[in-house]
Order: sequence, then structure tokens, then C-alpha cells
Amino acid sequence: MQTVSIIIPCRNEEKHIEGCLRSLLNNGYPAEFLELLVVDGMSTDNTRTFVHALSEKYPQIKCIDNERMKTPFALNLGIKHATGYFTLIASAHSSFHPGYIETLVLKMQTLHADVVGGRMETAIKNSTPTAVAIQRVLAHPLGVGNALFRTGVSEDTQVDTVPFGLYKTELLKSVNGYDERLIRNHDIELSKRLIKLNTSILLIPSASCVYYARETWGALAKNNFNNGKWNLLTVYITKDFSSLSIRHFVPLLFVLSILLPLLGMFFYPPLGILSALSFTLYTCAVLFASSKMNRGETTFLHIFLTFIVLHFAYGMGSIVGGVQLNKLIKNDLN
Repeated sequence: MQTVSIIIPCRNEEKHIEGCLRSLLNNGYPAEFLELLVVDGMSTDNTRTFVHALSEKYPQIKCIDNERMKTPFALNLGIKHATGYFTLIASAHSSFHPGYIETLVLKMQTLHADVVGGRMETAIKNSTPTAVAIQRVLAHPLGVGNALFRTGVSEDTQVDTVPFGLYKTELLKSVNGYDERLIRNHDIELSKRLIKLNTSILLIPSASCVYYARETWGALAKNNFNNGKWNLLTVYITKDFSSLSIRHFVPLLFVLSILLPLLGMFFYPPLGILSALSFTLYTCAVLFASSKMNRGETTFLHIFLTFIVLHFAYGMGSIVGGVQLNKLIKNDLN
């Protein structure tokens, strides 16, 4: 039996942290082989109180201060402190089905893989029509593209990234962990960097975990706006377009296909036809997808609007990231 260090970055996660920790403690893996490293970004709610209370009962829980607060710093602090043979990356917004840890450890050993991770089920805490619609959309290919860890596979499959993967601790330390310049996209950038080193990343459908999604359109828009904002910045900072996947740029191209012809109308009015055509084709695709989806506890309109919020927030975030990129380039040139 190999030891496993589990890194859990968090900040102000009082609603989720206890459930996450208990799902790991009760996962079925022997307690004496577990190390739970909660790397807290100086939470101002009751997160630290909950963690310290649990650590008094379960000595394998350790709380590490992340004074720089952001996720990549937390992950690297966790890697620095990890003593296990394997390291599992977790999230305070998640919980793990029984057997998740053991399944990944066994698959790592039997398949001789470098990184393994389970499929991620999107869940919600409160079943409002908006929250249910968000849950449905974040598990649909039109919502998340070819992210197989969200949409699912039927057999062990080689992929470009996994959300909560198991790594050999030595491997993470040998590549200096996560790129701390990337506040977002640091996870997939690490996966892409590992793939270039001829490592294999496998998605294991027999292991599954739950990720609790944002439950309002405002929270969904804010999260995806920030995700989109870091795409072009990630490419520039890493000087490598392959740091991300094509799916990360589709919302940007879609929004530009509408906005650029609209701007061009001031100089050549017929360009407006291209903008209308792009929006019409998109609307038809979303209408069709929404009509085919399970609408239990939500409505067609909620699902339709969730697609709109998700795609436009992500695309507009990418545009804002492009503006910031222009400023960054100018500063680098000066």
C-alpha cells in the first residue's frame, strides 16, 4: 500500500470544506497511508475553524497558510510539503465517491500510467431551476466541448487533462509543479507540459467525484469570464499555443464572429449579414440542444439562457484578456 498526499487549495469554503474532507477520510483508503494538506488562502469565514476542528480528531489533516492566496501558489505549497509516494489534487468544491483513491492508485500501478483521474459529475447544493439548468449545461458537449472528464467515457481513455488527478509526487516536484504566473489554466498547462515529456494521462471512468457548480447566472458568468480572460494571457506568458486546447478558444471565435461584422457595418453595412448569420446559426444550435436535454426541475428557457450566459461570458472574458494582453506586450517592449 502506497502513501498518498492530498492537496486541497481553498479560500472561504465554509460551505464545502467539511464535506470534501469527510469524503476523503471515508473513501476507504487506510487512514495511516493518507495525508490531507489543506492549503488555505487566509480565509475570512469559518473555513479554518472547521479544518482545525477536524484536524484535532484526524491527525492526517494539516492546514498550511497560503499568504499569496491564489490557487497555483497553494498547489505548489502543497507539493512542497507532500510526503506521500503519490499526490492527489483535490478541490474544496468537490467530494469523492468511495473507492476513488484506491481505484486510481491501482490503475496507476497496473496501467503504468503517469497521471490518472476519474470522471467528474457536476452537482448542485440547491435544486432551483437556474441551478439545475447550470448543472445540465456543464455536463453537455455544447457547454463544455470535448472535455471528456465532464461528458464521460466508457473505458480507460488517454486524454489531455484530468480535473483531480493522481500523480507520483516525485514527478510533480521534478517539473517544479504549477506555473505560478497563471492564476487560471495552470492545471491544463501542467498537463500539456507533462504530455510533452511523453507522460500518459488517463481518464478512469470507474472512479468518480462530484464538483459543486455555481448556482446563479451571475456566479456562472463571473467564473467563466475569468476563465476566458486567462486564455490569451496563458498563451503569451508560456509562449506556447499548445498550453491550452482548441476548445478554450471557441467562445472567443464565436463572439468575435458577431462583434467584428457589427463593427464593420460602420464602414460596409452588408457585413451585418455575417453577424446576423453567426448569431442565427448559434441560436438554432442552442435551441436544438436545449430541446433535447432533460428538463426535470428546470425549464427549456432556463437551459437556453444558461448556454447564452456561459458562452458569452467566456467569450467576452477572452476579449478582455486580449486587451490586457496588448497592455502586457507594450510593457514588455518598453
